[in-house]
Amino acid sequence: MVAAATLAEEILDVKARRRAIILAHHYQEAEIQELADSVGDSLELARIAKKFDGEVIAFCGVRFMAETAKVLNPERIVVVPDIHAGCSLVESCSAESVRAFKRRNPDHVIVSYINTSVEVKAESDILCTSRNAIAVVNSIPADKPILFLPDINLGNYVQKQTGRKNMKIWQGACIVHATFPARRLAAARAEHPSALVAAHPECPRDVLRMADFIGSTSAIIDWCTKQNADEFIVMTESGVRYSLEKLAPQKKFYFVANENCNCSECPYMKLNSLEKLLACLENLEPRIELPSAIMERALVPLERMLAVR
Repeated sequence: MVAAATLAEEILDVKARRRAIILAHHYQEAEIQELADSVGDSLELARIAKKFDGEVIAFCGVRFMAETAKVLNPERIVVVPDIHAGCSLVESCSAESVRAFKRRNPDHVIVSYINTSVEVKAESDILCTSRNAIAVVNSIPADKPILFLPDINLGNYVQKQTGRKNMKIWQGACIVHATFPARRLAAARAEHPSALVAAHPECPRDVLRMADFIGSTSAIIDWCTKQNADEFIVMTESGVRYSLEKLAPQKKFYFVANENCNCSECPYMKLNSLEKLLACLENLEPRIELPSAIMERALVPLERMLAVR
């Protein structure tokens, strides 16, 4: 196996030759985050992708994120280290299911979480991320009924925060966040009584009820690093440890295992590696290719989301 340092040098070499940018989500392995030009959550990376003026985007995350980058950069090459890096939320909601709902409920505004396929985005009126979901829902006239999809936990949280009564919520869930058990969080709090709890809104309600802070991945990182506390229990994917310890090396961060893998890792995010990143930059494969008509339709709700502050 090639040493990580050597691989990193090769990746930077090929990146320069390809006039490429490497975007990485906070849930990637630390060695990938170290090489990335930008590390962020879905909203941050979407905005960075929109401003990019090079030739190749190498997106280290999951497929729907790379699709979003392609929609914002239809003329540029978008590659991913592993084409099989999917998402349980994407799998929980098909475009045909959304079209069927729209036929039955033509009056509803479709608000889609960015964790959806490009085909579902094309059927949507506006998109949102976990960071701006409340603002997006509040931007819709109060008399307009809403379908929020696909994450049930984020939808329930947004509905509670906005007080929106005329809002239906899809029944999808994240295989990482939705399987964090409240009993394990309670045990972690008992073990670390001085620790504050930060949770992602994709977590179940009983977990969120115990949280001192609820927010997106980047919001969690920002909040934890700015608090005076020295210890935190972090209820999200453990890849955020890299940024947390980089920004606040003097603090301690604890992660709770979920029921699926007895860990706090996303199996899809962890499919990416330095070897695969190098290969995708060298070969410009796997490449994200999308029909132009779908991209044009998906761009409309995406631009609407990006306009919400």
